[in-house]
Amino acid sequence: MGFYFDFRLKNQWWLYTGVLVKANMGVDKLTDNDLNFLQATIYKDADGNRLEGDYGQKMNYFLVPALIKYRFKNNIYVEAGPQFGLMYKSWVQFEGDVEGGDAIIKEYNKDKLNKLDAGFLVGLGYKLFKGTGWTIGAKYYYGFVNVYKGQPGTKNSSVFLKLNIPIGAGEVAKKKAAEKAAKRKAKKEEKQLKKGQKKNGK
Repeated sequence: MGFYFDFRLKNQWWLYTGVLVKANMGVDKLTDNDLNFLQATIYKDADGNRLEGDYGQKMNYFLVPALIKYRFKNNIYVEAGPQFGLMYKSWVQFEGDVEGGDAIIKEYNKDKLNKLDAGFLVGLGYKLFKGTGWTIGAKYYYGFVNVYKGQPGTKNSSVFLKLNIPIGAGEVAKKKAAEKAAKRKAKKEEKQLKKGQKKNGK
């Protein structure tokens, strides 16, 4: 979830930016080696038996893309550019059976992760409703910064599905289209009037 801005540069070229204020990243099915590296708790019952369940690393980021977008005349567009991230919350999550009931246990580990992230993003999408409505699309992101401190080869790699809702933008676009149509109509009427005056003058 977040907000975005589209700035027209020239013709069909656009600059896309904004902030994703709730972006989730991470990895599921951590191995014992992963858990040992993260110094995460491996949960056991009262008898010392390991509890059955899955462990995953969860991370919440603020993401800021800065993309160049090219929109084709059929309203399909491609986009590419850098994306920057600020991690504000992270935890190892255990999901399993505890005493006959489903349980979710979170163990926060923000101090073990790099807060800043940066990488490259490419995307493909489609502008709905004749270019003034909602946008759907997909983006692929590859990070250049290691997620874990002092651990190479732990870069973010994510696929995002997106739905953009242009709140207020659709009305603005319609207003501009109406203004352009009115100007074209006025010019056409003016041209016809001049043509008629010229004809009468002859």
